Amino acid sequence: MDLRISELLAMQRELQELHRGDWADVVPSTARDHLLWGVGEIGEVIDIIKKRGDGEIMDNPETRRHFIEEMADVQMYLLDVLLCYGVTAEEYSEVHARKHARNMKRNYAEETHHLFDEKP
Repeated sequence: MDLRISELLAMQRELQELHRGDWADVVPSTARDHLLWGVGEIGEVIDIIKKRGDGEIMDNPETRRHFIEEMADVQMYLLDVLLCYGVTAEEYSEVHARKHARNMKRNYAEETHHLFDEKP
């Protein structure tokens, strides 16, 4: 299975509809909350990496499943933010592809070398 962005957004809309009235509305004014909840999920991902380690994520099926599940939670909250602002799959795909093309031409080492220069 390989889900498309439009399918992910549709699944998230379906989940939000199921919990309408119980969960925060998916409107611009709640986008910050959805983003903050997503940050909390990122913390759970970090905990797995920190407490279980790379090897266990790669080699232990249960740890790997849990890691991927938490990553899915992060993505679901990010999808909620897109839904809050009415971003379509087409809009997102276009911008993402453009950003990728720009990043492919960037020289990150050159752009950030000043961050690591020694200060007098």
